[in-house]
Amino acid sequence: MTARFLLLGALVVLNLVLAWHLVRAAPRFAGDRRPTPGDVVLGFVTAFFDTLGIGSFAPTTAAFKLRGRPGDALIPGTLNIGTNVAGFTETMIFVTAVLVDPALLVCMVASAAVGAWLGAGVVSRMPLRAIQLCMGCALLIAGCVFAATNLGALPSGSAALALGGWRFALAVVVNFFLGGLMSAGIGLYAPCMIMLALLGLNPLGAFPIMMASCGLLQPAAGLRFIKSGRFAWGVCVGLSCGGVAGVLLAAFVVKSLPLVALRWLVVAVVLYAAGAMLQSARRTVYA
Repeated sequence: MTARFLLLGALVVLNLVLAWHLVRAAPRFAGDRRPTPGDVVLGFVTAFFDTLGIGSFAPTTAAFKLRGRPGDALIPGTLNIGTNVAGFTETMIFVTAVLVDPALLVCMVASAAVGAWLGAGVVSRMPLRAIQLCMGCALLIAGCVFAATNLGALPSGSAALALGGWRFALAVVVNFFLGGLMSAGIGLYAPCMIMLALLGLNPLGAFPIMMASCGLLQPAAGLRFIKSGRFAWGVCVGLSCGGVAGVLLAAFVVKSLPLVALRWLVVAVVLYAAGAMLQSARRTVYA
């Protein structure tokens, strides 16, 4: 329990620091400080299904691309900052609810946070076309993962809530790279859950790990994006406001849904958005 309380304490402190810097950055976004109702609704819907295990980065990116706001260069920063409050809320709920091995939890979360901090420094300096290519490929991968999940082609894991030896070490190392990829807008949930299942962990045990990883790495990456200014302030506020309500509804009221049909819908939308993002990258070359 001590490790969990230390983790939650670090999470609270880092999120308070992020909130302070976000408020201080507001004057730099005088023309983009007001969230729209669409931003709030999007935050609610994606956080709701995120809490049920679908993940929010791919659907949110698809929605951004479909509506043309924010611009492609701002999407990674907006994702990491805007969905952070929902991720924090999920972490506070699931880290205390599922008793996964504390050492595995803390080490994987810490490695993801370090990876995100380093990754955000790279992504915040990437040219537009590189961001478009990365996110287009990420959406294609996400669509394939959703389809494979529906077809039962992914591992189901075992009853274990701990890993030992080389499995423990491999999980920590892989989560470092997944944290770095989060900075480029590539969601951590699906690959983290698949990796832990392959290593023999109970899928239920993956929830606090992947949620706490996102809960800590997003503010770490967010601080880098705030410094660079490559995010949409108003959209972030809207996603945050809607996200908390979505998490609470999913966690305490709905708790579960038949998600197969929804995942097929997400596959179609995400693959469309992937094509649009890669087409944007192609146009950027000739711009």
